[in-house]
Amino acid sequence: MPTFDFDLFVIGGGSGGVRAARMAAARGARVALAEVAELGGTCVNVGCIPKKLYSYAAGYAEAFEEAAGYGWQLGEPRFDWQHLKTQRAKEIKRLNGAYRALLDGPGVTTLQGWAALVDPHTVDIDGQRHRARHIIVATGGMPFVPEFVGREHGLVSDAIFDLEPFPRRLLVVGGGYIACEFASIFNGLGAKVTQLQRKSHILSEFDEDVRQFLAVEMQKAGVDIRFNTEIASIRRGADGLDVMLERGTHLQADAVLFATGRVANTQGLGLENAGVALDDKGAIVVDAHYRSSVPSIHAVGDVSTRMQLTPVALAEAMVVVDALFPDPKQPARRRKVDYEFVPTAVFTHPGVGTCGYTEAGARQKFGDITIFSSEFKALRHTLSGRSERTFMKLVVETKTDRVVGIHMVGADAGEIVQGFAVAMRAGATKAVFDSTIGIHPTAAEEFVTMRVATSR
Repeated sequence: MPTFDFDLFVIGGGSGGVRAARMAAARGARVALAEVAELGGTCVNVGCIPKKLYSYAAGYAEAFEEAAGYGWQLGEPRFDWQHLKTQRAKEIKRLNGAYRALLDGPGVTTLQGWAALVDPHTVDIDGQRHRARHIIVATGGMPFVPEFVGREHGLVSDAIFDLEPFPRRLLVVGGGYIACEFASIFNGLGAKVTQLQRKSHILSEFDEDVRQFLAVEMQKAGVDIRFNTEIASIRRGADGLDVMLERGTHLQADAVLFATGRVANTQGLGLENAGVALDDKGAIVVDAHYRSSVPSIHAVGDVSTRMQLTPVALAEAMVVVDALFPDPKQPARRRKVDYEFVPTAVFTHPGVGTCGYTEAGARQKFGDITIFSSEFKALRHTLSGRSERTFMKLVVETKTDRVVGIHMVGADAGEIVQGFAVAMRAGATKAVFDSTIGIHPTAAEEFVTMRVATSR
């Protein structure tokens, strides 16, 4: 009979891995977790958390500008990049400690080092081997940079938070949410930002009205977005980086940020030793229960083939824990992640919040749909002097009257859409929206006062 050192071995100390490890340990399992870097993964260290903090910092520039319209007389604001970096580092260190406490509390054995599979039940860390009945791979994703001459002169989002010195001219390459967020952030902090996108639009997976509206608002705020444009080469010159575009145009920049997508972090994990199958993009293929092609090995979060969002990784981790180590208080409980109505936000300026189907996706899924949309200047900006506008949209399945898509571009979009996502999960119809009394005056009330369809 085989003997195991642990009931569960987790490779990766990000959100999904930590959740799986601590919850399994809390249910009595012998659990180990291996992480080569700081605990918390991408989200805590070089993703969601520091990015949102920097987004807040950029927002103060807008607030200072708007204050005059409300009677405040301020001196010339001065931004201290070093101070922001220091404060961010302190908060991330605190969160690293909090994650450590989450693991220590239920008795998880935390191992520092690079973990690689030897076989379906064995993990090697720097020459020391550990055997486990079950293994979860939760190593997340990593930035992707295309091949071209001079790519070594660019940087990825992992390095942008400690960039030195602050770039007077920043070139952002990409059109996804990470690219748009950092373009907005550094524009707000005072850099001259140029954003290059090889396609004719930004935010490809988002609703077409949303991506067009956001592009206009970002351009109004000062971001120079150039579509249908790609980099041919980068060379270091006397005045920073000399960037050659494919059509022969030159740009000068102090830093070039590549936000050109992320790929699953599966290299060097020894997956081939255990026979774990990967898809054509290098991600671990999993079934509906997050099992890989090897029964003893599961994968959750960005390293697998599903949705790349931190809360999704947390939910997937709990599905695996429930299956492998049932809750003794609720032994029959079996969770399932429903990906149909997952809300998400883009922390641009203005922000984006969305849940459910885009208009195009809804037409393909449901056929007959009805669209309600509204564009307006928020009350705040009637005195602020800013020209920023807000956009809201509801996508309704005509046959059932169910709201199947909600989209917003504007201040606090993520905060607003989160609440409406609950209603959508519950199956709320447009009639329910219409019968809900709004909070006045707010932007959010527009979602319950749109009465006239804009298209069918």
